[in-house]
Amino acid sequence: MGRLSLRSVYLGLAAPVGALLFALLVCAAILGATGHPPLEVAEAMVGSLERPRTAANSLNSATTYYLSAVAVAIGFKMRLFNIGVDGQYRLAAMLAAALAGASFMDALPSVLRIAMTVGAAMLVGAVWAGIAGFLKVTRGVSEVISTIMLNAVATALVAFLLNPDRLAVTVAGSNNIGTPTITEGGRVPGFGYPGSSSDVFGLILLAAAVGVAYWFMLNRTRFGFDLKATGQSQSAAVASGVNVKRMVLASMLLSGAAAGLVGMPQLLGASYSYALDFPAGLGFTGIAIALLGRNHPVGMAFAALLWGGLDQTSNVLDLSGVPKEIVVIMQGVIVLSVVIAYELVRRYRLRLEQRDVGRALGTAPAAEEVRA
Repeated sequence: MGRLSLRSVYLGLAAPVGALLFALLVCAAILGATGHPPLEVAEAMVGSLERPRTAANSLNSATTYYLSAVAVAIGFKMRLFNIGVDGQYRLAAMLAAALAGASFMDALPSVLRIAMTVGAAMLVGAVWAGIAGFLKVTRGVSEVISTIMLNAVATALVAFLLNPDRLAVTVAGSNNIGTPTITEGGRVPGFGYPGSSSDVFGLILLAAAVGVAYWFMLNRTRFGFDLKATGQSQSAAVASGVNVKRMVLASMLLSGAAAGLVGMPQLLGASYSYALDFPAGLGFTGIAIALLGRNHPVGMAFAALLWGGLDQTSNVLDLSGVPKEIVVIMQGVIVLSVVIAYELVRRYRLRLEQRDVGRALGTAPAAEEVRA
């Protein structure tokens, strides 16, 4: 059993490590072809991560990426492709920011204000994802199509509401517009990083708690068992008494609720307002991180740290004369190669299991004859 367990660890690491090495080779070839020494570029990227400010910003990026990946992974476990995380978190962040910046919130205790803001974001995200889930269970509409279309609707709705005549105000001294600024009592203080002027988001603890809750749900609850069973085989789940339609709707609601949290670290820890420059595209990044981390809470954490570090080092490359798009190329190659690598590892694992079964069956008769 120990040997099999160790082999499982090796096989589990083979795909992401192989994909990362392949991406490094591809980027090294591109850098060499364009006249940029690969080793010097690698040293510059690694050296930039040693700077306190870059390290702190990498952790902040990883926090939001991780929440996005968990939201996507919940759907993946059910064989549901929630492509709408991007629209869900942006709409949730905008409406939660409008609530948090309302004047009546100033009279409430700080803990209650933060809880209401986070709860509102989760509710909006769940409702928006629930629309796609409802369409799937009642009309058979593919969640891929509906969530993509809901992304467009969310973008238009945010643009409509983010107007000085509605929920937004003009930011003083700029052409930017955003929701009213969240006052001190509604903010989440960060953690100081030694030597850095940037704090680490205080809601990094929320991201860790979400990861633990995700693991607990999947491995220690009946709902998590039903979710994984339905994802593996709907017919088998139905035979065991699982209501598949209810599981689909519940999974989409849960995925949307997690998506609503994606914008909270940035909103309550740095921006304090939802404006035109609020980060976008985090939902699609979450898909890549969920794939790289194999939907596992620990694997996605390492993938989020990798993505956050690559994003921050791209700025250093741009200053040193190396096109920062090389980082985007590396991320794209990682995503493409990891899908292929996981399939190759899966097939190799099946061959090993078949070989083990064959050996066991082949030695069983011999053992019986010895005992006789």
